Amino acid sequence: MPGAGRESDSVDPSGVAGGSCRGELWDERPALRRCVAGDLDEFASSYWGARALLSHGPDLPAPYDDLFSLEAVDELLSRRGLRTPFLRIAKNGAVVGDSQFTGPAGVGAEVADQVRDDKVAALFASGHTVVLQALHRTWPALVDFSTQLSADAGHPVQINAYITPAESRGFSAHYDVHDVFVLQVAGEKHWTVHEPVHLDPLRNQPWTDHASAVAAAARDKAPVIDEVLRPGDALYVPRGFLHSAKALGGVSAHLTVGLHTLTRYLLVQELAALAANQPALRTALPLGFDPGDPEQLAELLPAVAELFTQEIRSTTPDALAARLRRRTWSGNRPAPLPPLAHAASIASLSVGTTVRLRPGLRCRLVPGDLVVLQLPDRTITFPPATAPALAELTSGTDCKVGDLPGLDDADQLVLVRRLLTEAVVVATDN
Repeated sequence: MPGAGRESDSVDPSGVAGGSCRGELWDERPALRRCVAGDLDEFASSYWGARALLSHGPDLPAPYDDLFSLEAVDELLSRRGLRTPFLRIAKNGAVVGDSQFTGPAGVGAEVADQVRDDKVAALFASGHTVVLQALHRTWPALVDFSTQLSADAGHPVQINAYITPAESRGFSAHYDVHDVFVLQVAGEKHWTVHEPVHLDPLRNQPWTDHASAVAAAARDKAPVIDEVLRPGDALYVPRGFLHSAKALGGVSAHLTVGLHTLTRYLLVQELAALAANQPALRTALPLGFDPGDPEQLAELLPAVAELFTQEIRSTTPDALAARLRRRTWSGNRPAPLPPLAHAASIASLSVGTTVRLRPGLRCRLVPGDLVVLQLPDRTITFPPATAPALAELTSGTDCKVGDLPGLDDADQLVLVRRLLTEAVVVATDN
């Protein structure tokens, strides 16, 4: 599998997406498969977070015109009533002020910052790059794609589109604080990728903190990838890798699929938050204490470090997982739920109705005296007799009321109606 980057420790691919009720196997990840050519196990162990990778269109399942197109760009800009911040416009690395491409919406919609298609057209004609942001919320095909990719990868996903006029460069060399898949939709764009100057940056460590080093590396060091992307090609750029791109002979459009990588530092943050449960660590510092004085800190630091270490060592995986569920499982919304159709499916539920777990919903079943269904924002409890049926209903496969194990038809209807009401499962004909 061709690619470039630094060495990394081996990664267990089973850990990339664990912790939910999806029930998929590692090689059954259709959205990830559209971003990566070759063996996904090799990608997980050798490239993820460590090396850039270029995948050519002929080696991927299909081009990306079913996900997005230049016609979709025109529709979003002219007919969908977009507002800021769903649009940015830039030229030579400088972002244009919103007032240069927005205006009032007209009669019946007192909104002052809707996108003006005529102003966008003029800016694009003068060489500006159009950036459509959060397409995972506004364009149906990408809503579905992001839901699946987040499930495939186990990390929250966002999607932007960059539309660049011929021979134009939107942004100078920089790095992102999240991993990126670049999916070339239309036209050709020349990409240059360099090794990081700051390894694995966190979200509060932007490239501007290292602007001089970024500029020097882009200018003086040999790139690890220096290639032209054509429609159907995909490029993986781990966070921290420097990159820039230039459109060639025509209009170029690509999707930037950002994966907001969950890191080990996230575990450190949540462990520190759990330390608030230790009363001795909540004790006030001495009266008159100067936190900027190293000598005063030296008197307190050993005792605080020991208390903190004890708290970390006594923390259970269950306690940490509870905090991480609340923080991470809501990073991406599950698949859209049509409110009227869903309400109708609740009202019409009967033996023979087929349901399945709502796509993209993170959940976990915990057996016990009561069966606990853990969801991103809440938990629901059920009688122990429902455990076999719940396991099937949260497996991600189609389930027919009347065929669920361990319950008679009446109890199956009660259980499925509850899960429909909680938006955990959906009728498959919605």
